[in-house]
Amino acid sequence: MDFIDLHTHSTASDGTFTPAEVYASALEVDLTAVALTDHDTVAGLEEFMAAGADHPECAAVPGVEVASRIDNKEIHLLGLFIDRRSRSLLEMLEFCRSERQKRNRDIFLKLRFLGYDLDIGMDEFGGKDLLEIGRPHFARALVNHYGFPSLQNCFDKLLGYGKPAWISRKYPLPEDVINAIHLAGGVAVWAHPILRDVPDRAFLLRTCRRLKKMGLDGIEAYYSMFSARETALISEVARQYGLLLAGGSDFHGDNRPNILMGFGSGGLRVPEELYFKLKNHLRDY
Repeated sequence: MDFIDLHTHSTASDGTFTPAEVYASALEVDLTAVALTDHDTVAGLEEFMAAGADHPECAAVPGVEVASRIDNKEIHLLGLFIDRRSRSLLEMLEFCRSERQKRNRDIFLKLRFLGYDLDIGMDEFGGKDLLEIGRPHFARALVNHYGFPSLQNCFDKLLGYGKPAWISRKYPLPEDVINAIHLAGGVAVWAHPILRDVPDRAFLLRTCRRLKKMGLDGIEAYYSMFSARETALISEVARQYGLLLAGGSDFHGDNRPNILMGFGSGGLRVPEELYFKLKNHLRDY
């Protein structure tokens, strides 16, 4: 049986592997398809697609991950098989990056107020400016300079939701994200639907119903943090609402060292048939 990974990140957002290295990692573990889904940017897709151009044994899928909100909860939507040059998509991503930049500036100032003065030009940020970095970059700087034992500890103590250095930001509406993905020729997938705040079955059902009306195509049933029971629950809900299944590791390289390409935290295996069902869905547009 062949396997895939449709949720990965590179140095174009908050991963530590370059886009080409992400693709090379997929080859090393014999995946037959891999998607690059960086946060709020398609900047890494040209390099990623070029890396996969001469390897028909592993399809390189252009993607993106965009945060939104529903019922006052943050949700993430993946766009798979997108056209990275789509004007509507690029305009929405520009809005997202602008809001991210504002939030990062506020996190930088909040950390300074709390006694953690970080130089935005230091090596942990890889030469990136406030427009490009994410919270893992702040976490790595805190580990290297203030004695935090791990990146996760930084989130638990400072950077996570509701913690002292937590800063919210504005998000695009989920219907606008889904529409932009469709205009870019892609399929829209709700990523890790039961990861944040561990919503109950009622939230899952209610949100799937609303997102389906907005045009949602699929839902991520296979994910690094999911148990077999959670995958079964999401698959059941997907059948109820006519949603396609998707899956991926959420690979970030060294920023999430316990998450491996194609294997997640060890037990993840996303069947190849999901890739073909998602790709074939494009023909319905």
